[in-house]
Amino acid sequence: MSLPGIFVVDCSVGVGWLFDEQADDYTEAALQALTTSFAVAPRWWPIEVLNVLLALERRKRLASGKAVEALRLLQRLPIQLRESQSSLFELHALANRHGLTSYDALYLETALATGLPLATRDKALQLAATESDVGVWQG
Repeated sequence: MSLPGIFVVDCSVGVGWLFDEQADDYTEAALQALTTSFAVAPRWWPIEVLNVLLALERRKRLASGKAVEALRLLQRLPIQLRESQSSLFELHALANRHGLTSYDALYLETALATGLPLATRDKALQLAATESDVGVWQG
């Protein structure tokens, strides 16, 4: 018997797991929840987190060795990556309906497809999750 997923995780929460300056009670509670279950994310989630790491490196806010450590940690987390079943047209409509970026529309689409609440610190995405009845993970 496998454990159920508990939430869909977005980049704002994942980055909080990797950097103390981005962590808060919410990201800590989400990470703690992963000790007994797993999260779900769109297949490209690690790429978005990688993009944040690269930006921090280029701004000299993160040493290259620390970025590699963060990537190793990311790979060990119990995150089940999910391929989107929606067409670009469906994602376009979802993004427009809620005023989201295409990336954030994929998080919402993943939550809608799995029936899991969304773990996010992004206010627009929280509103969209609430309006779509998937809800925001409360921890």
